[in-house]
Amino acid sequence: MSPSRSFFASCVLIAVVVAAGAGAFAYTAGWLSPNRLTPAKLVDVLAPPGGPALGYRRNHAKGICFTGVFDSNGKGADLSVAQVFAPGSYPVVGRFNLATPSPNAADATVRVRGLGLQITTPDGGVWRSAMIDPPFFPVATPQAFYELQKASHSKDPEAMKSVVAAHPEIAAFGKWATTTPWTSSYAEDPYNGLNAFLFVDRAGVARAVRWSLRPVAEPVPIAPDELAKRGPNYLEQEITQRVAAAPQRWTMTVTVAESGDVTADPSKAWPAERRIVEVGTLVVQRIEAEADGPCREINFDPTILPKGISVSDDPFPAARSAAYARSYDRRTAEAKHYPRTSGSPKQ
Repeated sequence: MSPSRSFFASCVLIAVVVAAGAGAFAYTAGWLSPNRLTPAKLVDVLAPPGGPALGYRRNHAKGICFTGVFDSNGKGADLSVAQVFAPGSYPVVGRFNLATPSPNAADATVRVRGLGLQITTPDGGVWRSAMIDPPFFPVATPQAFYELQKASHSKDPEAMKSVVAAHPEIAAFGKWATTTPWTSSYAEDPYNGLNAFLFVDRAGVARAVRWSLRPVAEPVPIAPDELAKRGPNYLEQEITQRVAAAPQRWTMTVTVAESGDVTADPSKAWPAERRIVEVGTLVVQRIEAEADGPCREINFDPTILPKGISVSDDPFPAARSAAYARSYDRRTAEAKHYPRTSGSPKQ
């Protein structure tokens, strides 16, 4: 291998190891057998060598709650009959988080950040979504994600090289991880729903879409070593202070696929010229520590959708749902290991 290719390969490997916890995706969707992955196997492989942090989410374990509203501008109503797209303001509960199985990980050691979101509407509709800041996922299939997780924990120096060779799409993610600037605030990051879903309009027409949140706050780049100097929990401290000073906003955009666009592979971004509709604004109004916060018991299952939104042929949402459920069952059974604060009425 030439020196330049060797250097690039090294960057990819480093990025993949750092970002291996990009999300808890499983390979289930009903295809269970001894030789297939199960939710339990996927959740198990997420654990670090010392074992999982009992009482916490098995991935994206470090996080902080928020509440606020989603202000819909009505433009999404042409795409979906979901009430959330009718003009109005709807309550939200969410969670800023880091893609790590450790609730004590230092901020500067985790490349991928996430946002879990729940929007409720007066008709009883509930829309849950789990988003991350990369514009695409590292690998194309749930099986590949499982292999990536195993390789990231393996002592075999050839394990990660084998996964990278078998799944060349990882290179694009590696480039993103090593070239995209870091920020020093959750408020300055975009968050992307990487999976394709179907929006159904009043005429019954279904369109494949992906959604994203674009920050109103101007991103200010920061080097990881500088972020490290600000402390291991700086992101939670910063977002708490920032929101106390003023609500923070993100524009929700919906990208509409065209014929021929791949909908079952989240590692493939759609062309930049696709139709993009701005459907509203997420307004974060209050931050609360997770131990007693309103997001603690929410399972941000991406298959919990209101009328007018449904899953597509993308296998990941159903697989994520199964893994999230297993993680939820385990952590709630271990609640004593993640104590609420003294005096909490929820104890």
